[in-house]
Amino acid sequence: MQYRKLGTSGMYVSAIALGNWATHGETVDQDLATECVRKALDLGITTFDTADAYAGTKAESMLGEALKGVRREGVEIMTKAFFPTGPGKNDRGLSRKHVMESVNGSLRRLQTDYVDVYQAHRYDYETPLEETMGAFADIVHAGKAHYIGVSEWTVEEIRAGAALAAELGIRLVSSQPQYNMLWRVIEPEVVPVCEELGITQVCWSPLAQGVLSGKYGASTVPAGSRFSDDDGGLKTEHKFMQPEVLERVEKLKPIAEDLGVPLATLAVAWVLANPNVSAAIVGASRPEQLDDTVKAAELVLERETLELIDDTLGDVVERDPAKVESFPERV
Repeated sequence: MQYRKLGTSGMYVSAIALGNWATHGETVDQDLATECVRKALDLGITTFDTADAYAGTKAESMLGEALKGVRREGVEIMTKAFFPTGPGKNDRGLSRKHVMESVNGSLRRLQTDYVDVYQAHRYDYETPLEETMGAFADIVHAGKAHYIGVSEWTVEEIRAGAALAAELGIRLVSSQPQYNMLWRVIEPEVVPVCEELGITQVCWSPLAQGVLSGKYGASTVPAGSRFSDDDGGLKTEHKFMQPEVLERVEKLKPIAEDLGVPLATLAVAWVLANPNVSAAIVGASRPEQLDDTVKAAELVLERETLELIDDTLGDVVERDPAKVESFPERV
């Protein structure tokens, strides 16, 4: 395993982080979740990413249970707040009320006194940024989090958040965007500004929600998979499930084969090849899935390989910085 600095902080994270969105509490029970977490630890993964809203708060609880007995100082736990955790109007967003209540709930479910990085899961346009950052600062100063991060914030929001954080005496160290071979919207603006500000990326969906594992063909789909419909066909309404995208992804397989690795390993290694990336977040519904994934941390991609990937994917790659995933209203 490779370990990288998170932003310009002094803390290291594992280049492969285990996330539990859409697994723990949804498709994975506690026993299997614990097996996946213990397998991750055996492979050198020390960084774990979750959120209070995942599986209706169950994902945090399951991660906390899976990490029980593990030396707390030996792992890095990242969680987030913004999305609904209850039915009330204040059970969402980044108001001081919700943020302060949410961090306490997260710590209780995770069975820990602190998290290493507490993140704004999205930008809250209904709450003044000063209120949100003030709450985050109080959380850090109270010892409930070491650092703060953001997820899917625009370049202007990141710049404003970093400035406020500095004024309040805390560190905004990470950005958590969707980033993969097919979805590169952070490259034109977010990455350059983050490099300037000393912020690094902890990327979700390095496999484009499974598409870059190569398991989806232009006319085939694994039964029961995320993009299969009731008739066993493809759900073609998703941005990654267009025939032209799947055809280009299929052409990536020979590149992976020439390197002697599965396509999934190549896809994660591609994300890690960006020098502004500290970690790629992967999921696992079975422990053995992690064996191929962790190989990406040691796979160095030459310039010729990166250029070949670009040529193969061509115009199916999305690069528009306006498509950073933000929500104009609370959801």
